Amino acid sequence: MADTGIFATTAQVQAKAGANASTVSNVEAYINDYMLQAESVINARTRFNWSDVYAALDADVKSILTSTASAWAAMKVISYDMAGFTSRGEAEDMLNLLDADFKLGLQLLKERAQQDFINGA
Repeated sequence: MADTGIFATTAQVQAKAGANASTVSNVEAYINDYMLQAESVINARTRFNWSDVYAALDADVKSILTSTASAWAAMKVISYDMAGFTSRGEAEDMLNLLDADFKLGLQLLKERAQQDFINGA
């Protein structure tokens, strides 16, 4: 099986999910599904379809998309089963950090989409 997402790879999500993530959900089949969800959420929340223009984006925007999408998918991996973490608090701390990354990425992408809209007017 190969990565089916556009914005991030399985390895990038696994790195963010951490060493104690569930062995069930931290695999390519689950991560591919989470990545498709992440891409749809990012496109909807920023009101811009980044997927359709991905190839034409500069490296900075692609990196923001990677960070944002991999954070969303890693949160799903961790949320699937927190039993492998040394404590629930450890998993929750990771979820909080990933959520902050996700929200920052969304904000940066929204600003970029607005700027592109204004510049194109």
